[in-house]
Amino acid sequence: MQQQYFVVQQKLHITRGSFHTIAASKSSSQSTSSHQTQRFLILCKLIINIAEVLFFPFVTSRQECQVQVGGFMWLDDLQAPTSQSFCIDRRADPANWEYRSLYRAHIARYKRKGSSVLGLDSRTQAVCWDDSAGQTKRGDQRPKRYFSLSVCQLLRCEALPLLPDALDSVSAAFIPLSSTQDKDAGLRACTAGLNPLGVYDSGTFLWLEGKGQQQVKDNVLQPPENSATLLKAKVEEFNRKLRENPTDIQTWLAFICFQDEMGAACGAFPDAQDSEAEARRLSVRALLERKVSILDRALESNPGSVDLKLKRLQLCQELWEPAMLLKEWKKLVFIHPNSAPLWKSYLLFAQSHFSTFSMSKVNAVYGKCLSTLSAVQDGSMVSHPPLPGTQEDMLDIFLLQCHFLRQVGHSEKAVSLFQALLDFTFFKPDSLKDLPTRQQVEFFEPFWDSGEPRVGERGARGWRAWMLQQERGGWVIPPEPEEEEDEDQDESEIKDKTQPKWKIWLDVEASREANHWLPWRPDGAKSQSQEDCEDPDRQVLFDDIGPSMIRVESAQLQLRLLMLCPPASSLLLDDSAFLDESFDPERPLTSYDLPVSGVSAVGHMKLLLTAPGGKTGLCKAGEEFLRTAALNLCWLQYEKLKVLRCVHHKNKKRLKFQGKSSKRMAKCLLKQQENRGSLALWREYGHVEWLLGNVEEARRVFDTALTLGVALGLHDHALCNLCLLYAQLEVELTCNGVAGSSGMVPTASRAVHILTTLAEGAIYTPFSGHVNPVTILKARKLYEQALSALPDISSAGASGKPENICGLFGCFGLFQYLTMGIEAADAVYVQARETLSSFPRSTEGSTSFTHHDSDVMSQCEALAVQHVTLLHHHGNTSVFPLSHLRLALTDALNHLPCSAPLWKLYLRAECRCHNRGRTRRFFHSVAKSNQSVIPRLFAVMAEQHWKQQLDLAHRLSLPAETLPTLPEMGLSNRIHALFEAAVATEHGTHCPLLWRMYMTVSNGYIERGRGIFYKALQAIPWVKGLYMDAVKLFPEHVQEFLDLLTEKELRLRVPLEEVDILLED
Repeated sequence: MQQQYFVVQQKLHITRGSFHTIAASKSSSQSTSSHQTQRFLILCKLIINIAEVLFFPFVTSRQECQVQVGGFMWLDDLQAPTSQSFCIDRRADPANWEYRSLYRAHIARYKRKGSSVLGLDSRTQAVCWDDSAGQTKRGDQRPKRYFSLSVCQLLRCEALPLLPDALDSVSAAFIPLSSTQDKDAGLRACTAGLNPLGVYDSGTFLWLEGKGQQQVKDNVLQPPENSATLLKAKVEEFNRKLRENPTDIQTWLAFICFQDEMGAACGAFPDAQDSEAEARRLSVRALLERKVSILDRALESNPGSVDLKLKRLQLCQELWEPAMLLKEWKKLVFIHPNSAPLWKSYLLFAQSHFSTFSMSKVNAVYGKCLSTLSAVQDGSMVSHPPLPGTQEDMLDIFLLQCHFLRQVGHSEKAVSLFQALLDFTFFKPDSLKDLPTRQQVEFFEPFWDSGEPRVGERGARGWRAWMLQQERGGWVIPPEPEEEEDEDQDESEIKDKTQPKWKIWLDVEASREANHWLPWRPDGAKSQSQEDCEDPDRQVLFDDIGPSMIRVESAQLQLRLLMLCPPASSLLLDDSAFLDESFDPERPLTSYDLPVSGVSAVGHMKLLLTAPGGKTGLCKAGEEFLRTAALNLCWLQYEKLKVLRCVHHKNKKRLKFQGKSSKRMAKCLLKQQENRGSLALWREYGHVEWLLGNVEEARRVFDTALTLGVALGLHDHALCNLCLLYAQLEVELTCNGVAGSSGMVPTASRAVHILTTLAEGAIYTPFSGHVNPVTILKARKLYEQALSALPDISSAGASGKPENICGLFGCFGLFQYLTMGIEAADAVYVQARETLSSFPRSTEGSTSFTHHDSDVMSQCEALAVQHVTLLHHHGNTSVFPLSHLRLALTDALNHLPCSAPLWKLYLRAECRCHNRGRTRRFFHSVAKSNQSVIPRLFAVMAEQHWKQQLDLAHRLSLPAETLPTLPEMGLSNRIHALFEAAVATEHGTHCPLLWRMYMTVSNGYIERGRGIFYKALQAIPWVKGLYMDAVKLFPEHVQEFLDLLTEKELRLRVPLEEVDILLED
């Protein structure tokens, strides 16, 4: 047995030697990878261990007991020594793990003591003895960036708030810089000898004295719960409320909006790894499905809720197919035909859904909506009663339809729709007023098809006169008008044939858009018929306008119809002049007398990249139409606007011609018997004379108007507005150095004389050069009494004269500024703001706003503009802190975030300083608290203005003319980010002006610009100006854009084939 044992042992030694030999050959071979070598070594070692287990069990127990396991023995100590003694060493060899090899040549013969290396500078050089594998593994983890998940999670966590020392936060007027206890402790330490150098703090000093430091537990608040716990608590609160009251619609909607917060916070778990947090993040589709499931639960408890059904359809736009979505919309408006807000949402869907959009379909939906709501309002639809505010909503939808037709290029249909409703409203026969709307439309169709002159056309008499003459036996043929030569036919549409084809197309299309926006009708004097029309789209049939006829019975709504006051909607913002700077240094107080609405005029769909200038008004036929159809006041304001544009363009020849025409027209209006006492017309005429530079003539006009109506005093808002404009013009003239110096005393001011005479209500006498001081004191007392006698806001609204507040406060504010100073004027405007502060803020698209509220908010805006312009004027003429102006602007914009004139004044005030961080923070705060697109538009304008300044400074490359700020990079990226954030909002995604501006910013980057264009088509496919901008930016794809325009049935006046024919001619 012992002999067999030694034989086996010898064989094992031979096997181990062979193993080491094979391992050496494997490690020295370069053809085998390191992983294969390690696997081979492990396999060999496993085989040896198995062999030892199989062949060593026959060792006798006597010999096993003699051997000390894990140690060594002398041969003499063995009771039965053998020739081949052995021991069992079961301790692991650390060299195998340290060097990852069993080969003796791979194992070092020495052990390192210490970590130093000879020849290296210990101050600048070192060797790392750590494990290379672990170091490589840890090196793969790069440092976290600010956008990584863990850092975003840390930013979302709520920090531990620290309270200052025990201070009375209410009574303390300052925050102490240091604690006196620390100073006393240090002084005691120095005197006691424990801190001879004065370097120990109070805590160390107390420890040296053997005292413990006082624990301040009240200054640290309890750590708040983590975000996951807070979200869970909110979910439980929502569940409890909905379980107790499942019919609360607003709570259901709030719970649905809360899902966005949960989706944003998903993955914000402090103990989770990055991979787990990323796995927990919900996709957009999953979030939509969760919201839809919540809405399904809400509809089970509230099956008749229109708001929940509307919200469900809005969410399912990304989940359902277009056909299914359209079917559900039709089903919903069929179930609730009396809900005007639901119809507005359906119209917006039909108008903005690219896959199902076409001009004819959307126009038919508008007609069906108005005819259905008219039946509900008349009581013809017995199953559904009318809801409050249906008449106002119907007029808003009608005006939206007119602007929709204008934006798609069918201006003829828009004008015909306006003509038809004016005849249908103001010239309706008395015998038809009691009939339902549908029967009235049937009687109106013969008049429309009779070929008689309509509203705005020469010789128009109206529907009522036509019906009366038909009852008497026929129509009296009016005398034929004098035939006038058409100057447009003689002029060639192509001015320069050397230009590119796309440029010629744009010019001809814009020219026809401006000249042919009126509907074409056959001229009987020229023996024309409908077949003589070269463009069939210029003819408007009754089927195009008949379904949209509605009844407008309220006097306030009829005035809105005449003034064409558009509803507050971002769908109509398409005029770049809305953002242009309208400030005139020579007229600082009256520059904003005619605010721009942001809606393009009919026939003036200009491109955003075109230079300002060109025609100042409509074509000849258009001005004749406006003169016949519009109100006298609107026509005179239009003439004043043309004069003002000529003044801005500084074209003396055109200004002289336009001035004569406007003055002639104003005098003709004032000669009429019914207009002689109209102070509003006198005010506009005097302003026109002043703009033309005829100061003395303008003063005579104003004095004549004051002689007619000054006896009415402060109770007439038209008189207050006239006196305010007259006084502002005199103040501007005085400060410009024409009538004296800027430091003129109040008693020698013509403006003070005007405002004093207004307050007294006496007979007006021209200014003689001096104002009695007693008269000034008396006028101030009268102003104060008039303001104190103002009725309450609600009663002022009921009386229907809220506009009197603006003129009265404006006159008193300017009077106080001229007589006492800017502080007194500021107090007047603060009082005005407090008087009107009970009204809600102007939020775009708010359904709770009445038209009276919007009128009052417009008066608040006018007062705020007067206040800010007065402060701005005072800052330009004297030493005045800019912070006062900035405070007034921020307060006004927080209350009126949709006011374009205020935003223009704010940008003008902030352009003087270079603290862009403050401006950006204010824009962000206003945009975050308001859903309107206007603050976002002006935020983009501010960034573009700064970028233009930087580009100009870099182009000049002169140290003396550069900006006094460091060059700021990344403005282009910031502008793109602002655009992306704006178009992602509810009102910004359907704003034509915003998308067109966004597309023009990418000028030079063709692929990016085309991507923005196709993205805009998904939101505003009906805007023809978008296609025209795309042709100008990317002319190589003009045929592609025109094919899209034709496919969606937008108005194409000049096909490219016609351009080829014109070029050949």
